[in-house]
Amino acid sequence: MSTHHGIDYIELGVTDLAAAKAFCTAAFGWAFNDYGPAYAGIVAPDREGEVGGLNTAREPGRTGPLVLLYSQDIDATADAITAAGGEVVEGPYPFPGGRRLHFVDPSGNELGVWASASQQ
Repeated sequence: MSTHHGIDYIELGVTDLAAAKAFCTAAFGWAFNDYGPAYAGIVAPDREGEVGGLNTAREPGRTGPLVLLYSQDIDATADAITAAGGEVVEGPYPFPGGRRLHFVDPSGNELGVWASASQQ
């Protein structure tokens, strides 16, 4: 069920759909619904619906809105990002309420990850 004025769907531009899916699966355990050679929907964590998509028709980059993921172990997430072919470009660093990092995926999109202070 969608929430009024809540973020409902995030779509990322990617240069190579198969590589982007492989990265997101390896780094975060994401699953996808395939809609052809240029688009894949990101399955929601509860496996009910989708939370976003990967789209080869959109230009990837670091200048759009910053999407933040949550992690229960930000150091393990940083390691998974690097092992999957991404690059941590900032952090992990402390911020009010926890720790955060920014990374660039293989298509060039910049995203962030945060962990609450209670997950340190």
